[in-house]
Amino acid sequence: MKGRRLIGVAAAVLLLFQIVMPATSLAKGESTIEDESIYDLLVDRFNNGDGKNDIDVDAQDPFAFNGGDFAGIASRLQHIIDMGFTLISIGPVFETETYDGGKPLSYTKLEPHFGTEDELKALLKEVHNKKLKLVADFPLGKVSANHEWVKEDKIPSLPAENGTVNWDVSDSTTVEALTEAVVEFATSYDLDGIRLTKIDAFSDENLNSMISAIRNVKPDMYILTDEESEANFDASPNTTVMDALRQTFATSDPDSSVMDVFDESNSNGIIQFDDLAGSRLTYEMVEARMFPPTRWKVAATALFTLPGIPLVPYGTEIAVNGKEAPESHPFFNFKTDMELAELIGNLNLLRNQSETLRNGDFEMLHNKGGFLVYKRSSKDETWIIAINNTTKTASVEIPVSKIGDNKKLRGLLDSDLIRESDDDVFRIVLDREMAEVYIADEDKGYNTPYLIASILVYIIFLGFLFTAIKKGRARRKQENSIEKK
Repeated sequence: MKGRRLIGVAAAVLLLFQIVMPATSLAKGESTIEDESIYDLLVDRFNNGDGKNDIDVDAQDPFAFNGGDFAGIASRLQHIIDMGFTLISIGPVFETETYDGGKPLSYTKLEPHFGTEDELKALLKEVHNKKLKLVADFPLGKVSANHEWVKEDKIPSLPAENGTVNWDVSDSTTVEALTEAVVEFATSYDLDGIRLTKIDAFSDENLNSMISAIRNVKPDMYILTDEESEANFDASPNTTVMDALRQTFATSDPDSSVMDVFDESNSNGIIQFDDLAGSRLTYEMVEARMFPPTRWKVAATALFTLPGIPLVPYGTEIAVNGKEAPESHPFFNFKTDMELAELIGNLNLLRNQSETLRNGDFEMLHNKGGFLVYKRSSKDETWIIAINNTTKTASVEIPVSKIGDNKKLRGLLDSDLIRESDDDVFRIVLDREMAEVYIADEDKGYNTPYLIASILVYIIFLGFLFTAIKKGRARRKQENSIEKK
């Protein structure tokens, strides 16, 4: 039985190598923001790598600092790499009153719980050594009422809720001072990007002025935001898209007509199911009495194959729950089952290898009651993604004209294979709550290279088995001769 399993695994690896490597278009030249996939975390809640900065840390108190730091992120980069993410967002890093960095006290000093300047620079060096990128937040509003600028009366401020203030943007000195602070932060560290947050009080004109100033000193730096904006950010989220994704994938048998938003807008902005400021999608799944691992498997397939830049909050890979902070910000448990992490890694592998999955054309081929089939295509390749988010087996017929002549659809997640039927259609049939990603491959009849590879696997294994048996017999013969003496 074990031998058969080894043969099956070896054959599957050979098949995957044959399918994926020749069929996909590897990224060429410098990547753009559209080529990235983002892993969004909070420094304090990810991993504790250095106990020396655990000042008044209480891992049992969800409102207190829990011990995560820059060193902890550096020591767990492989976890992020294994899931295929290319860009890490670490949130605010300035000295702060709260674990999430939401009440900054400074725009220059780093939070002591997170580590020193040298440790942040060491993290950045390790990130770049691993061919990853890193983005940090710069909050433009809702800072602590004890912020050093408030005490210095550097720029005018307006009282806000919960011990915070907003900067008075009606004063001409405000945007100028903030721009200088953002530029100084951008040039002090080898960051790959800055995410401007709490921007609602700022006009597009003010934001564009700030963005231009950053680009003047760091032309290649990504400039993002976590709010919808018409300013010249490299990428921003889309609430309509996020709501459509949540409505479609939180439950089974949904009204998925809202997913037509992907046909209506060709936006390649950030796509996400949730963010660290609100409730987790897992919370909605549980409230609807759904089974999160099953829900997330179909949801993740959509996230990494739809148009846009996928953003995944930390803990999604272990189906973190929570209606609001701090419940939605638990300290990451690396001992939890990581089955979803493996799926995310496989999907990100396909996306990272395929320019078409990242930036190709999109066409919705079928969308009814949670059963979606859509196409990502370019001159180089065609992908068909089928997601059955219903409680019954579902099927659909796709005309050959949508895929091309002399093609076969080869599934990469569940090894499904579909050939053109006699009536010139491809019939896709999926079990309930299942998803498959198909590559349209040339149909050349029998797959001779794969058959040869499979035969070689059997020959190698039988050779190994024969050698093991031969050695076993020789050993027993030697033992018997010793006993007779």
